[in-house]
Amino acid sequence: MFLLRRSTQTQSHPEDLNLEKDAKVSELRAALGPLSGRCLKYCNDACLRRYLEARNWNVDKAKKMLEETLKWRATYKPEEIRWHEIAHEGETGKAFRSNFHDMLGRTVLIMRPGMQNTNSPEDNVRHIVYLLENSVLNLPEGQEQMSWLIDFTGFSLSTNISIKAARDIINILQSHYPERLAMALLYNPPKIFQAFYKAVKYFLDPKTAQKVSFVYPNSKSSDNFMKTLFDLENLPCEFGGKATLKYDHEEFSRMMAEDDVKTAKLWGFDERPYPIMNGHSGAAVTQEPMPISPPASRVNISSTSI
Repeated sequence: MFLLRRSTQTQSHPEDLNLEKDAKVSELRAALGPLSGRCLKYCNDACLRRYLEARNWNVDKAKKMLEETLKWRATYKPEEIRWHEIAHEGETGKAFRSNFHDMLGRTVLIMRPGMQNTNSPEDNVRHIVYLLENSVLNLPEGQEQMSWLIDFTGFSLSTNISIKAARDIINILQSHYPERLAMALLYNPPKIFQAFYKAVKYFLDPKTAQKVSFVYPNSKSSDNFMKTLFDLENLPCEFGGKATLKYDHEEFSRMMAEDDVKTAKLWGFDERPYPIMNGHSGAAVTQEPMPISPPASRVNISSTSI
């Protein structure tokens, strides 16, 4: 199977390239064979394009990768994770979807590893997977990617997530959410983070690693870089902007509860409201939990671009 990029090096017309890519999408869909249910809903044309892009438009490799994702989703069931199951992970606001977008309209996930509050690698991973699914749910029409802002205020090796959790998150991102990450901005990481990043970077695909940028306060180049990516009026001051960053766990829980209802409708689940209060069970509106299959106990590390 030849690669699209090699076969189009001499092509100069964008419309020709688009036609070849459309043909690759059709070829991949035919190779996958008949799909139904959640697999059919998941495998829209945009999805197939992301997997093809991650595999350099090699249909055979994209097919293998996508089939592995379908197996993972059938086992892990990320679309069935509900906020009330992992709300305890978010109590400190260590990771949440922001209420602003970057300059290109992409959803922004804010992460604050210095506010790590639990020590369960499995729950850490489920929390991030939930936020990934939620971020995808809230992507503007026509947008396929999200941005990450990571604030290292209060970071220490004792508060950071484990290497295992970081490794598993990277594996899931690269293997099952290809081409979803536009950029990951690490803001003011301390020197002690370098050892941790060196260990984690081993699991990053080179293309993914290129999406990671280190940004520092009181740096003209960093300031100019952030201005090209965000409206400073909306960007929190923790990242060099002018806005105030405030995380209200109860309010965020109510928002996630509403999104859980949207998720249920998207995937065709028939669920009744589940009560929420202070991020846990109580007296607000969201949805009743579904029977959730336990996640796979092991994840294999693979090198794939996000």
